[in-house]
Amino acid sequence: MLLDHARTIYGYRNLIRTLAWGEFKQRYKNSILGYFWSLLEPLLMLVVLYVVFSNLMRIQVEYYQLFLLLGIILWNFLARATSLGLSAIVGRPSLVQKIYFPRDILVISICITALLMSIFESVVFALFMVVFQVPPSPTLVYVPLILLILFVFALGISLAIAALNVYYRDVQFIWAVVLQAGFFATPILYPVTIFPEGLRELFLLNPMAHIVIEARNTIIYATAPSPGSLLYAGIASLAALAIGYLIFARYEPGFAEEM
Repeated sequence: MLLDHARTIYGYRNLIRTLAWGEFKQRYKNSILGYFWSLLEPLLMLVVLYVVFSNLMRIQVEYYQLFLLLGIILWNFLARATSLGLSAIVGRPSLVQKIYFPRDILVISICITALLMSIFESVVFALFMVVFQVPPSPTLVYVPLILLILFVFALGISLAIAALNVYYRDVQFIWAVVLQAGFFATPILYPVTIFPEGLRELFLLNPMAHIVIEARNTIIYATAPSPGSLLYAGIASLAALAIGYLIFARYEPGFAEEM
């Protein structure tokens, strides 16, 4: 069944591309700085967090600016994909009520929009790599796999909350709180090694922790990712996608009537 649905979704690839690119352009329409915001947003956040955590809290990490910026970019993708995905159905009532197509296309296209925005943000990171003289390493070959795991994880969550938000609008408020808590529970600002062993294991239950840590290892520190860590994050992402798809399929038939 999942394979048949994947084939159906693939048949709508042109629509997905059109929706994703249209949403991307719409995000910066009537904005004076336009696409430049994709570069400026993580940079401003980096400056604030760097001042606080490197000077006031004195966290000592090699290439802390890169460490912090990469964590921000990866987290921004998850937060953006799920926050936009939350409104992917309720934000387009005319499409949902009047035209038939697989509704999960709206969620997939939103996640691709978030990915495009993160790719723009990565330009800032690449410039920082040059400034701090961190050369590209062969371990960069692992980056597409890590990004795929992150994308699948974000898509699974987005499918679930997009469907639930049609019926229960409290979901949007709950998810905002979850994202805030998740930002501090994920090792974005600090290395997980600052915690004692027992507490560290608790933090590593979070799949995003593995994704962020292994992305840093491969991109900044030229270290191959831990197979166990990648496997854990990959299984968690596939589980999130399966659960998200089941929830979406369960609620999809009533979308048009409920909106």
